[in-house]
Amino acid sequence: MQFDPKRSDFTLGIIGTGAMGRGIAQVATTGGMRVLMTDARAGAAAEAKAFVAKMLERAVEKGSLTKEAHAAAVGRLEVVDGPAAMAPCHLVIEVIVEDLAAKQALFAQLEGIVGEGCILATNTSSLAVTTIAAKLKRPERFAGMHFFNPVPLMKLVEVIDGVRTAPEVGDALMEVGRRMGREPVRVKDAPGFIVNQVGRGFGVEAAHIAAEGIASFVDIDRIMRDVAGFRMGPFELMELTGLDVSQPASVAIYEQCYHEPRYRPAQLMRSRYDAGIFGRKTNKGFYDYADGKAVVPAEASAPSARPKSVWVSHAEPDGHAALMALLKTLNAPLESGAIPSVHALILVTPYGDDATACAVEQGLDAKRTVAVDTLFPMVKRRTIMTTPVTDPAYRDAAQGLLASDGVPVTAIKDSPGFIAQRIVAMIVNIGCYLAQSRTAAPPDIDKGATLGLNYPHGPMAFGDLLGPAKVLRVLDNMMKLYADPRYRPNLWLTRRARLGVSLLTPDN
Repeated sequence: MQFDPKRSDFTLGIIGTGAMGRGIAQVATTGGMRVLMTDARAGAAAEAKAFVAKMLERAVEKGSLTKEAHAAAVGRLEVVDGPAAMAPCHLVIEVIVEDLAAKQALFAQLEGIVGEGCILATNTSSLAVTTIAAKLKRPERFAGMHFFNPVPLMKLVEVIDGVRTAPEVGDALMEVGRRMGREPVRVKDAPGFIVNQVGRGFGVEAAHIAAEGIASFVDIDRIMRDVAGFRMGPFELMELTGLDVSQPASVAIYEQCYHEPRYRPAQLMRSRYDAGIFGRKTNKGFYDYADGKAVVPAEASAPSARPKSVWVSHAEPDGHAALMALLKTLNAPLESGAIPSVHALILVTPYGDDATACAVEQGLDAKRTVAVDTLFPMVKRRTIMTTPVTDPAYRDAAQGLLASDGVPVTAIKDSPGFIAQRIVAMIVNIGCYLAQSRTAAPPDIDKGATLGLNYPHGPMAFGDLLGPAKVLRVLDNMMKLYADPRYRPNLWLTRRARLGVSLLTPDN
């Protein structure tokens, strides 16, 4: 196939000019491409051209685009009457409704219009590229090119090879993505590709935590922001995107993966979806709203209580060392004996276990036992959890002590893996699954998560930062306590954790 993505007269066709289509048009024309735009709704393509021109005018005002470049870019945008006008195109990207029959019908029509060397691509986010191409006469020239909204700001584009996509087609689309100023990643066709699969570890796991009554929506959001370093908490993010978007996507990935337990949605989300509680767009969601703004409950002040003495378990040496270092800065009344005295506050530092398991397995008094999450830096927020029988006085003493330097402390109900541990472990495990299944290369998996989801680290980098062996321990212990295969560790993670090497390590 003759295809030169760098040619000066490169012509791109865009069918569907909603938010995604117009965003693709903007980055294409600023990349020097001629863009032919059309939409089934009369006037929509003209509106999109005007919108793109306005966005480019703002770029001129900000000094990021010259007036000459603006004029040239707008001059490369052309509104055409329909798919029949796509004959001159070197590449056509479809950005229409997420309906398999509609997409297949459109591409069947395009096959009889475009030239032999034209590549056909879909921007689908939820349908299989291979399935869309199944009825084409030449499926080898068909691929996915999945952009993210808003396209001009989101640098990532996933280039998806269907089962019958010719390798040179994916190679060419990688170059097209770079010409558009994007960061392309190469993906093998799979449900949700990279970004939407990795994203299930964040939102779906948070939903399961909330459904178990472990913590409130706002506390889960606070922990994931302050402890794990995410820009937004999972429920804040779902409020923004809308549960009418995230819930169907979760169900689709779960079903397309033949009910893989890692992606099992929570009933809590289905109930809220059925009730029409979508978030910001319905003015009601996980948060209440006033004047269009989320009302975030104020965080309660830390208890004034303090323990008479504190004993820290040695069961997890790294956790013991981290917590002891913090407690010394807080001038805590520490005990040094092999066992706690009869009135001491007992602190444990599990990885994946819950507080109950620690108390029972270590022979500790569960009424005085409080667990502290030490896997993450205890700088912006600290997380503690209690057994079902922990005396509230000991819980308050632990919270008061750990918050005595002004750092907030969130107390949660007993949970294998706390909150940050189990959500991040799920993200890492899903990333490792994508690597093991050869859906994408490990560096591309990380790039997809950081650029497409704005995560602080990609799954592999996150696992390496916390330590693959510790992440494996978190998953093993959650698997043991829940007896749920959703927490089974992937072999990519297991092998590298046991070998003591980075999760980015490829197979030789």
